[in-house]
Amino acid sequence: MKLLDGTATALKIKGELKAEVEAMIQRGERRPHLAAVLIGDNGASLTYVGAKVKACEELGFESSLITRPSSATEEEVLEIVNQLNNDSKIDGYIVQLPLPKHINEQNVLLAIDPKKDVDGFHPENVGRMALNLPTFLPATPYGIIQLLEYNGVETEGKHCVVVGRSNIVGLPVSILLQRNTNPGNCTVTITHSRTKNLAEFIKSADIVIAALGKPEFITSEMIKDGAVVVDVGITRIADSSRKSGYRIAGDVKFDEVAPKCSFITPVPGGVGPMTIVSLMKNTLLARKQSV
Repeated sequence: MKLLDGTATALKIKGELKAEVEAMIQRGERRPHLAAVLIGDNGASLTYVGAKVKACEELGFESSLITRPSSATEEEVLEIVNQLNNDSKIDGYIVQLPLPKHINEQNVLLAIDPKKDVDGFHPENVGRMALNLPTFLPATPYGIIQLLEYNGVETEGKHCVVVGRSNIVGLPVSILLQRNTNPGNCTVTITHSRTKNLAEFIKSADIVIAALGKPEFITSEMIKDGAVVVDVGITRIADSSRKSGYRIAGDVKFDEVAPKCSFITPVPGGVGPMTIVSLMKNTLLARKQSV
């Protein structure tokens, strides 16, 4: 069993990105600039945005954080989006999800300029991804692809089962893994909460992408020997034995599944760091395209 170490892989990619930024600065060019919009005080969102700001600092990017209380109106958020769309100093930006329930997320995402949509969620960018045209790829699926590539995981001709059909992970990663490229050329099956005999589908997989949001749902009985398992899930579980009062669990029961795998991601330290570094790659791409 080999660990797909997202922290170590992200560190390698960060080194490459930092070198590119330093070369840009030496040429007298402007640093890449990433902005983040955070509405409310969701704990997980605060953590994610903080990690993104830290990554910008490490790589020599400029970063801006725009915060508003959870009582902010949809009109106020749309005005922020409009300002960012028209700010030539901002190369790319993200609107951190989830938004408060009274704000229509689709309206906000549709208002983002596709050329600054470094999260890769705008329909124009999703369509370009589906057609295998140059675009910003959604950060988590892009991170998964890079994690497989940098660790030499063979995907061609493999059967990949994606557990979960979200627009953020499940659907886009299924598109990326079936493309005629490397990594890619998988035969992909998408499964979800309504799939009958789900365990049988997972058991047939050479590669499992677990993105359903149910902690430790996938057990050793569902995994065949030698499978590659990528665990996207991350859930806080109450644990009185921990100082924090909780532990972090993925969608896969790691301790019992890992011995059966050829490759497996840890949680935390697997897909999470790769998501952040992919966002940085998209921002650098946006900076290059803004010239």
